[in-house]
Amino acid sequence: MARPDQPPEHGPEAGRGGPEGLYGLTTELVGAVRAALTESDGDRVRALVAPLHEADVADLVERFRAGERRRLVAVAHDVLSSDVLPHVEDEIREELIAEIGAERAAEAIADMESDDAVAVLEDLDDPQRKEILDAISSEERVGVAESLTYPEDSAGRLMQRELVSLPAFWTVGQTIDHMREAGGDMPDDFYEIYVIDPHHRPIGRIPLHRLLRTRRPVRLRDIMATDLKAIPAETDQEEVGHVFDQYDLVSAPVIGETGRLIGVITVDDVVDVIQEEAEEDILRLSGVKEPDIYRAALRTATGRFTWLLVNLGTAILASLVIYQFDGTIDQMVALAVLMPIVASMGGNAGTQTMTVAVRAIATRDLTTSNVLRVLWKEVLVGGINGIVFAILIGVAAAAWYDNIALGIVIGAAMIINMLVAGSFGLVIPAALWRLKIDPATAAGVLLTTVTDVVGFLAFLGLAGMLLV
Repeated sequence: MARPDQPPEHGPEAGRGGPEGLYGLTTELVGAVRAALTESDGDRVRALVAPLHEADVADLVERFRAGERRRLVAVAHDVLSSDVLPHVEDEIREELIAEIGAERAAEAIADMESDDAVAVLEDLDDPQRKEILDAISSEERVGVAESLTYPEDSAGRLMQRELVSLPAFWTVGQTIDHMREAGGDMPDDFYEIYVIDPHHRPIGRIPLHRLLRTRRPVRLRDIMATDLKAIPAETDQEEVGHVFDQYDLVSAPVIGETGRLIGVITVDDVVDVIQEEAEEDILRLSGVKEPDIYRAALRTATGRFTWLLVNLGTAILASLVIYQFDGTIDQMVALAVLMPIVASMGGNAGTQTMTVAVRAIATRDLTTSNVLRVLWKEVLVGGINGIVFAILIGVAAAAWYDNIALGIVIGAAMIINMLVAGSFGLVIPAALWRLKIDPATAAGVLLTTVTDVVGFLAFLGLAGMLLV
């Protein structure tokens, strides 16, 4: 059995015994590396980290405290290779790059593929980015700097410039010989060869498996597929993810304004985009702009303050509605006990509809052609659930307070609020989407306001008319 301070075993048995073994990063290993850092034993750190995948090394670094990361840079900075840095969370990466210095950071970035280099540099502040770019050779700098001129979260930022593009008159034999002779100038991973016209515009693609199965004298034009999904460099990365998902792509060419082939996007990068976009929607539904688990407490609090302030305003609005019925509540205390139930049920039902609607908008399942049909369905769902829960809470309230009229009032208010929740849970995201506002950002606050106000107004208004 390996001791806790030994590197993890790799091979068929390494992945057994749970997720930690599968992913190569165990609690024992983290403790062993931490102990080696405490002793400033750089050789031991390297020996422990060497068998790990670069993504596991990034996870390992993220588990350390700031002081331990500084010690890691001091005793074994070479652990932070060009393969590791792209996997590290943005906040920690900025800290690490500041620690290793511009010269070492430039060396690491020069070894990366262009898409990884852009991903690392785009999150740095301008002075730090400029310092690193100035330290990179002019040949490496030109392509990376050009990619950084494209809008954030666009295909131009996502693409890598390393690709294989050849003219249609070349033969399969010439192509294979060219790729063998190119050696280090070839991309590390690629799945297709792109066929271009004399103006360097893509006109076809050839999957590698088709190339390898074809005889050497055959020309590329005779085996290329022409069903290209060329993506303009300005395209938003969310749209790129949709195209890959819709057409089951493994790679796609990226073109500039004139239609020239300037890069390629591969499926591994799109997986990251899909996860990032889904994560972004989830965070925005909660009023959080971006992941902040590695941020300082003060910065985290500042980032969350805005939406909490908005929520305070909407809560005050709901309180003003309640205030209008303070006399009614004074005469019947049961109303104060029961009214949160109506607002809470409406809020939860609306959130269910809103979450489905936001996701449907992102996946293009909700469109202007089917929005009315979906709206009618959600109103119907709200009505059905409203009737069921109206009976449940109405019977319970009537029995609890021995007041049948009170049960009828809360039941009627429940139906009204569930109908409103179902309809506005769809209408609000759809309206924001038509106004070109991200529905994940503002829909939650608006929906909560509507269901709270309508819930209190319906319940207390009916009570004022029928009970008091």
